Amino acid sequence: MIILSKEDIEKLVDPDKMMDQIEEAYKIFGTGEYYMPPRPSVEHDNKTLMYMPCYTKEIIGTKMLTIFPDNAKLGLPSIDGIILLNNAVTGAPEAVLDGQSVTAWRTGAVGGVGIRHLSRKDCHTVGIVGAGIQGFHQAIYACAARDIRTIYIFNHSSRDLDDYLDRLEKAIDNPGTKVVQCKTVEELTAKSDIICTTTPSTEPVLPDDKELLRGKCIIAIGSYTSEMREIPDAVWDLVDKVYIELPYACEECGDLSQPIKEGRLTSDKIVLMSDYLASKEEEADTGKTTYFKSVGMGLFDVCIAQRLLEEAKER
Repeated sequence: MIILSKEDIEKLVDPDKMMDQIEEAYKIFGTGEYYMPPRPSVEHDNKTLMYMPCYTKEIIGTKMLTIFPDNAKLGLPSIDGIILLNNAVTGAPEAVLDGQSVTAWRTGAVGGVGIRHLSRKDCHTVGIVGAGIQGFHQAIYACAARDIRTIYIFNHSSRDLDDYLDRLEKAIDNPGTKVVQCKTVEELTAKSDIICTTTPSTEPVLPDDKELLRGKCIIAIGSYTSEMREIPDAVWDLVDKVYIELPYACEECGDLSQPIKEGRLTSDKIVLMSDYLASKEEEADTGKTTYFKSVGMGLFDVCIAQRLLEEAKER
């Protein structure tokens, strides 16, 4: 059995290949050639244990995830866990991967695919709301998907971001790309062509201003419960469609369930990303406001973990 640590995974990751693998996962989702039961979770004292099993024709994977939001107060990531890969024929365990690292890289890749297909090709700036692990990886994938020259960062807490900004610049490793901290989210929104929200907020983190949000590509990653919400009502007046990964997201996530309940978001506006990619339509250069909401799914984790395992075996 192969064990891949965080350090191993970082050596194996190629952002473009990871985005390609997410697109392959969307194809599998579209054909229905997988089995992914609803993910059970156990919650207690603001701590969540989540189990995400998924079968494909080639492999079986299970992500066992911990979500501890209070870790932020300790300067630690809120998401951790492991991924177990089993042989699809015998059930024998084949690999264990660091779940925190796979989650970060695959979630970044999901956002990156959204940027690939929903943002204008001439976008050169990206704004990241939330200076955590997910924000870090969304920035990396934004730079892989588009020719990004400036990354704007806004964080609602008052912690010092100098080290974070420095690490991000080194991770991007492009002298033509600068990382800049914004004092307000309004400043970030005004300056950014693409905006990624990566927070566990229960209230919208973007300004409720149609003119500031007009023409932006919005990638919402953070909210994953019905109480959480990052996106303001102004977005519903600007978008023709809302792109999501799976129908269950409309029940699970407050960025979808709340506006649906309020009548602001109707079913005719909701489009599965797998259907959109299969249709070969192109939103990228329409100049419209575009919005993709991700909650993640086990199929993504299994496909990314499988690709990383294949890369490890090849090397």
